[in-house]
Formats: sequence, C-alpha cells, structure tokens
Amino acid sequence: MDILDLIESRGSYRGTYKDVPVPRAHLDAILRAGCAAPSGCNKQTTSFIAVDDPALLDELKAIVTPRIGETAPAWILVLTRPIIAYRDRVFNVQDYSAAIENMLLEIVALGYQSCWYEGHVTDADDLGGKLARHLGVPQEYKLVCVLPVGVAAESVQRPRKQPVAARAWYNGFGKDDRHE
Repeated sequence: MDILDLIESRGSYRGTYKDVPVPRAHLDAILRAGCAAPSGCNKQTTSFIAVDDPALLDELKAIVTPRIGETAPAWILVLTRPIIAYRDRVFNVQDYSAAIENMLLEIVALGYQSCWYEGHVTDADDLGGKLARHLGVPQEYKLVCVLPVGVAAESVQRPRKQPVAARAWYNGFGKDDRHE
C-alpha cells in the first residue's frame, strides 16, 4: 500500500477487538516505528511500554474508568520526559506526537486498529499516573497515551475530512493557485 493511501485509510477505532493475540514480532515493529520518529534536537524524550500479558492487561483495564480498549489483546503506553533541548525549549509533546503517529500507521500497516487515547489519560483524575505507578514507571516520566492494539471486530469508520483545498494553500493563506 502506498504511504498516502495508508495515512488516508487510518482512523481512530473505538470498537471491540477480536480475541486474536498480537505477536511479539508485530509489537516489536510498532515499537520500532515509535522509536524511529523525529525528536527535537534528538533528545529522544519518548519511551514506550508494550503490554501483552493478559493478567497485567486486566489489572490495567480495571484502573481505567470509563473503559478504553477493554477487549484489545495488547496496549502500548507512551511515556514522556520534558528534557530541555536548547535554551529553555522543550519538544517532548512534538516528540511523542510524532512517535504516536508513526506507531498508528504501523499498526494499520500490520492489519490492526487502534485509537490515540490521550485526553482521557491526562485528565485531572491522574489516570496516567495511576497506570504509571502500577507499572513501576519512574517519577520523571509522565504516561500520556494508551494505544490499544488488536484486530477490529467491527468495521472501521473513517471520519469525513474537509477537502485539501479548504485547509491547504500555495503561496499565501487562502490562495488557490494550484491550477495556474
């Protein structure tokens, strides 16, 4: 599949998953995709924990209310550290965002589905902190995202996007000189 086709076919999947394990080789490929993402000043502020142990997954899922990825056979948890890149600039949000998108694309390329759960994880109820403590994550890291991974049991619905011409232009804001 062409990379643009892959990008355009990806959508956030919030449905149930089939009871099909995700092989470690596939989880390794997804983690490699995350680690290959660009990183501001190469500070590599993003780390990951893949969880495929059913008992541990059940423990983690019991912490999450309301439930997310409850039937997924694997989760990838995204961690970040705010490391100063230069002067007082920190790029950890950009770093983990690029890593998550890389992983989401690899997930779809391997035939699985996922959803980027961040807002629910980083809300005031400290869900990310609870998950991190359960996993023994050192305090200098913040758990910012959960990516459930598995084979979709339902059809994937891709949201309708605005046309490119409504959001992207050449040579100035709102200019449409594509055909000149």
